[in-house]
This record gives sequence, structure tokens and C-alpha cells, in this order.
Amino acid sequence: MNCLCKRHSAGNQFLHSTAFEEQFSNKQGLHCEELHKALERYYLSSTYGIEFCIGFPGNLLVVLVYLFWLQEWQSCNIYLFNLAISNLIFICTLPRLSYLYARDQTETMPYACVINRYVLYVNLYSSILFMVWLSMDRFLLIKYPLRNHYLLRVKTALIVTGLSWLAVNVEVAPMIALMVQDLQNGNWSRCNDFASLKGNVNLLGYSLGLTLTGYILPLFALCGFSYKIAHLLHIQERALQHRKSYRRPLRVVATAAVMFLVLYSPYHVLRNIRIASEQRWLWIEPCTKVYIESVYILTRPVAFLHSVICPVFYFFMGDKFKELLSVNVRKLVNKRQQQKEPSLTASNKQRIPQIMWTDKLYCLPQLYKPSNDPVGNSVVPSEFGVSESIYTEDPSQKINLSSELENIMYCTKSTAFVLVQYLQTN
Repeated sequence: MNCLCKRHSAGNQFLHSTAFEEQFSNKQGLHCEELHKALERYYLSSTYGIEFCIGFPGNLLVVLVYLFWLQEWQSCNIYLFNLAISNLIFICTLPRLSYLYARDQTETMPYACVINRYVLYVNLYSSILFMVWLSMDRFLLIKYPLRNHYLLRVKTALIVTGLSWLAVNVEVAPMIALMVQDLQNGNWSRCNDFASLKGNVNLLGYSLGLTLTGYILPLFALCGFSYKIAHLLHIQERALQHRKSYRRPLRVVATAAVMFLVLYSPYHVLRNIRIASEQRWLWIEPCTKVYIESVYILTRPVAFLHSVICPVFYFFMGDKFKELLSVNVRKLVNKRQQQKEPSLTASNKQRIPQIMWTDKLYCLPQLYKPSNDPVGNSVVPSEFGVSESIYTEDPSQKINLSSELENIMYCTKSTAFVLVQYLQTN
């Protein structure tokens, strides 16, 4: 009888302790869930909003400059333009995500859910792939400065770009089936992240394969081209002992490799750990799972930060991109200044043709013959303001004016003499 009482009391103690542990676990799980929700509501919404505000103007500027101002396209411009398009399309999805996370809501439209996640991962893996082609282009340009390699042709760059888009879409296409199955399981009411999807496909195996083909292999390619550029520049420095080597391509390519290593590695590691924590063969405490998911949430905006940083590379890797931008901005500023200045009188307009003030002024037919100019070249008097220029009788020649006097191309020797006199007196 005493044994039975002892067993009964021991059983009651066990039940009480089990109930206490469950209650403590539930409270702890509730606290973990609050952490997870807080990160989504405050961290994701704010970081996605900041990334949109910074990345959208930068990538849009690159697209507009290439579309309206770039006349002669090269292979490097093809890759940079596609990189900017990919980033711009992805950045346009961030305001919707930021709005939903800030209001603690989920995407209720299935099509919007699938398109949003699909665009996100297409951009994630197309960006690093286009950066690989840019690194290859810089390496070949150093090795073949005359651009006589077939991979430096515009037509080849277009083919490589098309195949790259095709390869990335093939990699990400299985995600559509996973998202549709997950939406069906959730009664089409909740849009989950890639790491939280559930379906018939082996999610962990697919994620590991995507990490290998979409991230690790392109990262090795970036590092390989960095090494090849460094090796080639070292050979050039030995051949040209007293000349300074042009090492900017090496710094840019190496910086790109470091950027993707720092931004992408935490995301891919935590994504695979997050998926593995949900597998049946690996038992993990619920609160530990929430902690893993919370750290995974921290890495997501960091990985997508590449779309904000990439516009910086356009200024260093694009051929004449910075010069093209500065020249056209200067044209717009000068044109605006012209509109603010007083207009020419009717008598002056009859004597002087209307000239757009650009960095290239054309030599027009003779208008004046000053007595101190025996050759016959003519100069517009200085009282005519911004339309001042130099004219010769040969309309096929051009004067290329820039901000430095030594960069000026002259029509004739006497014209050069008159131009120097004019610049010295004004």
C-alpha cells in the first residue's frame, strides 16, 4: 500500500513537472514568436523601405543614361544595362513588401505572391552572374586592348546575356511549383518565404543546389578573374618597368567579389540551416527554430543590399559612363543658364545664327572679316554673350571646346591665335 502511495505521489510529481515544463515552454515559445514578429514588422519594413529609396534613383539613372545618351554600345555596357534592369525590377517590389510587413499582413493575392518571390530570386542570382561577365570583360579588355577578341563584341555580349537570363530562370523555375503547393496547403491565404515553403519537392536539396549553382560557382569565377587580372597586371608591370600600371579593374573586380561574399554568404548559410531545422529527421526545440528564423530574417535585407551598392560599380566599370553623365548634366545646366539670360536683339539675330552651346561647336561660313585677321577667319564680337564662337570658311571642320585650354581643337592657325586672345581677355 505504501509503495502504491509512493508511486502515485511520484506520478503526480512527474505530471506536475511535465505540466510546468510545457507551460514554461509555451511562455518561452510565445516570447520567441513575439521576437520573430517584431523583426518582420520593424526591421524588414524599414530596411526594405530604405533600400528602395536609395537603390531606385541610382538604378533608374543608369537605365536612363544608357537609353538616351549612350550612342556607341560596347560589351561592358550590355552587361551593366542588364544588371541595372534586374536591380530596378527587383527594387520596385520592395515598397509592397515594406507595406505588408509594417502592417503585419501577408500577401493575399496568389499571383502577386508568386511574382514577387520569383522576381526576388531571379535578381539575386542574375546580379552575381552579370558581375561575372563584367569581370570577364575587364580581363579580356586588359589582355586585348584593341577589342579583337570575339567575347568583346556586342553581338556576343547579347547572346551571353540572353543565355544568362535563360539559365537563371531555369534555376528559379522549380520555386514556382513549390510556392503554388504551399499556397494550396495554406488555403491561398498566406505567402511564405522560400525557406518556409512546404511541398512535395525536397526543399533542402533544391536550396543546396541553388546555392551551389547560383552563388558558389559564380563567386569562384569572380575570384578567378580577380586572380587572372592581378597576374596579367603583374606581367605588364615587369615588362614596362618604369610605367605605372592601370590597376583600377583589379580593385573593382576584387571589390565585387568581396561584396558578394559578405552579403550573400550569411543569407545562404542561414537559409539552408532554417530549412534543415524544419526537417523531420532533425529534432530541434521550437524556440531554437524561432531563433534560427530570426537570424535568417536579419540576413535577408543584407543580401538584397547588392541592388543598392551596384550603381557604384557603374561609375568605375562602365566605359566612359562617368564622363557621359557629367557631360550631359553640364549641357543641361548650360541650357538652363541660357534660358535665364536676356534674349538677343532682333538686329543681332539677323547677323548671328542660333547656336546650341555644347562641348562641340561647328565652324560655320564666314560672317565677319576683322581688319586684324588677314587670313579671313571671323570672330563673333564679345557683346553677343553665350553664343560667342569662332568661324571659318570650312564647314567640315569642327572646334571641340572643353574646360581645359589644352584640349581645344582648332580650325586653322589664325583661328587658334584669335581664340587664345579671346580667352585671355575674358
